[in-house]
Amino acid sequence: MKIPVKSIRPTKIVCVGLNYREHAGELKLKVPKEPVIFLKPPSSVIYDKDDIVYPPKVKRLDFEAELAVVIKKKARNIKLEDAPDYILGYACLNDVTARDLQKKDGQWTRSKSFDTFCPIGPVIETDLDPFDIKIESRLNGVLKQSSSSADLIFSVYELVVYISGIMTLLPGDIISTGTPPGVGPMRPRDVVEVRISGIGALKNKVAASEK
Repeated sequence: MKIPVKSIRPTKIVCVGLNYREHAGELKLKVPKEPVIFLKPPSSVIYDKDDIVYPPKVKRLDFEAELAVVIKKKARNIKLEDAPDYILGYACLNDVTARDLQKKDGQWTRSKSFDTFCPIGPVIETDLDPFDIKIESRLNGVLKQSSSSADLIFSVYELVVYISGIMTLLPGDIISTGTPPGVGPMRPRDVVEVRISGIGALKNKVAASEK
C-alpha cells in the first residue's frame, strides 16, 4: 500500500551516519560499534519534484541516497521483536549535505539543516521487506550510487530500537538509515534521483538561491 508522503507531519528526522559497510571502507573508517545519529529539522523537508535550493555561501553541496523509515505510533524503549509494529512504511530520502560546512564545523547540524535539505518521497510504501532492497542515486541520469540495504551495519529494526531508547519517536517521525558509497556534488540545474526498489524514484532539481 502506498500512502501520500505529505500526509505525515514529522516532529524530527533522525539520520544515521556511516551505516553501510562499503561506505565505511570507502572512507577508510572503522565500522562503528553503535549507530552514529544526528537530526534534521522538519523545516528541511521537501517532496518529489520540489527544488533543492543551493545556499549562496555553500561551496560544495552533496547528494546522499537513503532509505527512510516512517514511524507509525509512539515508540519508547521498544524491543527488537516489536520493531515492525512501530513502522508505518518506507520512502526514498536524499540527505542533502553542505560538505564544506560539515568539514569546517566538525559537527553536522548546520551542514544538514538548511531549508530544502531533506527531500522525501515519492510515497510511503507500507508493504516492503527492508532487509535486502536495492538503493540507487542518479545525477542527470548517470548512476552514482548502487547498493542494497543488506549492506547496512545496523538494520532498520535495530535502528528503531536504538533510537527509541534515546528519544521518544512520534507518529510521522522519520529515521533515515544512512547512505551507501558514491556520494558526490551537485550544482544548480542538476537533477538528482533517489531510486529504491519497491518504492519508486524521488526526483529533485537543484536551484540557485535567490539570496
